[in-house]
Amino acid sequence: MAMRAERQAQPEFPIIDLGPYMAGRAGAAEKAASQFRAALEGLGFFAVVNHGVPAAQLDAVFAEAERLHAQPLEAKLRLRFAERYAGYLPSAAYAIRTSTVNVNDKPDLNEAYFVEREAPPAGADREAAAAYVSPNKWPDNLPGFREAVLDYYAAAEGLAHRLLPLYARALELAPDFFAPAFRWPQAALRLSHYPPVAREANQFGISPHTDSNLFTILATRGAPGLHIQAPDGVWLEAPEVPGGFIVNSGDMMRRWSNDRFLSTKHMAVNDSGRHRYAAVFFIAPNLDYEIACLPSCTGPGNPPRYPPITYRQYRRWFMDSNYRTELDTPVETTAP
Repeated sequence: MAMRAERQAQPEFPIIDLGPYMAGRAGAAEKAASQFRAALEGLGFFAVVNHGVPAAQLDAVFAEAERLHAQPLEAKLRLRFAERYAGYLPSAAYAIRTSTVNVNDKPDLNEAYFVEREAPPAGADREAAAAYVSPNKWPDNLPGFREAVLDYYAAAEGLAHRLLPLYARALELAPDFFAPAFRWPQAALRLSHYPPVAREANQFGISPHTDSNLFTILATRGAPGLHIQAPDGVWLEAPEVPGGFIVNSGDMMRRWSNDRFLSTKHMAVNDSGRHRYAAVFFIAPNLDYEIACLPSCTGPGNPPRYPPITYRQYRRWFMDSNYRTELDTPVETTAP
């Protein structure tokens, strides 16, 4: 079916000022957690400002994304997406097949470059590193690219760790509840380019879907384009938040919270006539940490809705179902 978005921003779109929390002011964590709770139970999306990531790092990563995507296709294909989900995917090469909101039968009109964890965290068991560290594919003709991208990856991951206590408080859990699950989180950065090209009916920049991870931190440049499906089913255009990030929860958060926190369907289109860029940081628990219903999200009359699962199992299904055609490997597309 053809998806159409209302050409309006949602007036109630939550914008949360993290400045007081980042400064350690009394009561700021409780206030921010309450705002998180309302946003994640009501829409599944919100924006954060005064988040502590320097504007210079955002500027730098977008400059590098533009440099990369401006390369000739032949050069980019030397970095082609590989077995460990790192590298380059050309535009119109894939679609989101795991969507439950739309039959995505046309390829997505964005090209993407994926970066996975480059090295294990300090103190990690080196023998286990092979399961977590990916062989990233770096361009050899863009001096400074690798350094700027990894600097941004580290900054985004640092912000994600600062947000985890707020998620815990929002779920009436101890602030450090999620710490054991994120000693070695699975994290990925996607640098996407949405060129100003015409699209067919039922074709998108990125087709309607939900994210597979715990939560996502999104920054964009060049043009708007993100659309979110509100609980009433209406598609709303997300606002632009200069200097801020859009944050949304994913399928792991929905499962872990027993459907309390939403994993909201969203899509992107670029009808602006301009180039649109997105830096998308996905974070999820340690690959082998068991995701079982949180103690604050179950009780009499509200039993767990999902069996325990590791993020490794869920991520493999999601990534293989949507991107494995790049590797010409048959996949099992039944959701776990």
